[in-house]
Amino acid sequence: MQKISINRDNYLVKDRAEPDSYQGVQTYIGITENNLMEVRLGQGSLLELILSPNNLNLAYQKVKANKGSYGIDKLPTEELLPWLLHNRDSLVSSLENGKYNPQAVRRVEIPKEGGKTRQLGIPTVVDRLVQQSIAQVLSPIYEQEFHPSSHGFRSNKGCHTALKEVVNHLNDRYHYVVDLDLEKFFDTVNHSRLVEILSKRVEDPRVISLIHKYLNAGVVIGGKFEESRLGVPQGGPLSPLLSNIMLNELDKELERRGLRFVRYADDCLIFCKSKRACLRVQESITRFVEEVLYLRVNKEKTTTGYAKGKKFLGHSFYVKSKGKWSLCVHPKSYSTLKDKLKELTKRSRGKGYDKLKESLRYYIQGWVSYFKQSDMLSKIKCIDEWLRFRIRMLIWKSWKQNKTRYVNLKRIGVRDNQAYQWANTRKSYCRTALSPILQASLNIQNLRKAGYTFLYDILLKVS
Repeated sequence: MQKISINRDNYLVKDRAEPDSYQGVQTYIGITENNLMEVRLGQGSLLELILSPNNLNLAYQKVKANKGSYGIDKLPTEELLPWLLHNRDSLVSSLENGKYNPQAVRRVEIPKEGGKTRQLGIPTVVDRLVQQSIAQVLSPIYEQEFHPSSHGFRSNKGCHTALKEVVNHLNDRYHYVVDLDLEKFFDTVNHSRLVEILSKRVEDPRVISLIHKYLNAGVVIGGKFEESRLGVPQGGPLSPLLSNIMLNELDKELERRGLRFVRYADDCLIFCKSKRACLRVQESITRFVEEVLYLRVNKEKTTTGYAKGKKFLGHSFYVKSKGKWSLCVHPKSYSTLKDKLKELTKRSRGKGYDKLKESLRYYIQGWVSYFKQSDMLSKIKCIDEWLRFRIRMLIWKSWKQNKTRYVNLKRIGVRDNQAYQWANTRKSYCRTALSPILQASLNIQNLRKAGYTFLYDILLKVS
């Protein structure tokens, strides 16, 4: 017998501080505190706990709060409650007698770095409810078994705790790393192997069967159904937990060998004290992943070497004074930031200044909050200067007519003769935005008063 506690207050919430590569994926945090309901579990009792009114009601609240897109049946989240009022009993009955069949997921692609895409599988809102109910019961069971160095989709853990642990290992003189790249992990999970791992801990065969049905539900791509013989579709409440359960086997193997590591979802760094040790670890762990877990290691992207400059969760690492290691923002993350700011400040967006300010504030707050542990002060000051140039150029472009330019220049304090001169200038938008007259009149203080947000301002607030 085992006592399992379930948190009713704060089981799953979206994790805002995630790298761009995970953007758009529903991500969740597990249960550890404020336990308000206790159930003694014996063999075959898990399904009853999953289908209990309290657990289903909690699942409904979480699905409703997370909103999300519709599945293949196009039933929106807002219509889930009316649907449940008419169909809840039949839904529970079909789940109890094993006749429930999940619907296929709807394929959605979101952009990644380098022009690639990440494939999501969006379940129907009813299937999200059932998956959420399963996750709420299984998470506290597996939370006791997950390794402390696993940081993805867990309570009180995340990217920041993962990065902090990386720096700790580096400062303990583990300066060489194996950057393990699992090739298309979520798309290549072996269903039989995952079910075998689940069966070691989940004693209720009905729950195992239900999870297996979700894995085999299939996917609809462009209106056409395709079977899903491999993989755990990203996009549902259950997939983060299943991925952690699968990769917990890797964590246990690394711990058995006495290796230090940090894992966030399928991103994993293994730490060694020499390049030679890294090469040995890479070879042996690759065999374990491929021969025991039936996953694929991308041998081209899996690298070994000195940790300086390695990219992990959008960050990089460098040695400060007195040999201490610290975090910095990886150059690719800066490039992504500038690309996004450039997109937001395009005149062709045509959404008005209020929408522009709101979009800039939302994106900048999220970016700085995520990278706040990094040393980036001097770099973001340069980016802020570039952003002010972009805003000045955008404003100047919007003053299309000479008369409009003259009136607006006068309004922001430019003397009459200078306002007339610059209102009739033939210089390009770029050169005008860099001119002393616009830099002085549309300076940082005036732009702040107008409601524009800059990286440095947010950094001061979150530091």
